[in-house]
Amino acid sequence: MYAVIPAGGRQERVSAGQQLRVELVEEAEGAEIELAPVLVVDGEQVLATPAELAGAVVRARVIGEELGPKIRGFTYRPKTKYRRRWGHRQRYTTIEITGIDVPVPR
Repeated sequence: MYAVIPAGGRQERVSAGQQLRVELVEEAEGAEIELAPVLVVDGEQVLATPAELAGAVVRARVIGEELGPKIRGFTYRPKTKYRRRWGHRQRYTTIEITGIDVPVPR
């Protein structure tokens, strides 16, 4: 069984027990979070419409926070002696998928 969840500006395919790095989630370390799936595949059963996904949830535990690679930039304007250096490090949260819950059809 796997699910596709939105993670920042992209979508990630996840399954139970998997760890992944997503954009910053403002939760404490060890907190349990719930993510809404976009798609759930359980063997031959594929849930993709909003009506089928109502009640489906992906549960995850926050493991920690880390920084991405350093990005350095430089801007200047010619003939004016204007120069500027800048840098940025994106903050990420590492989560572990603990389970994928799908409602039982009635």
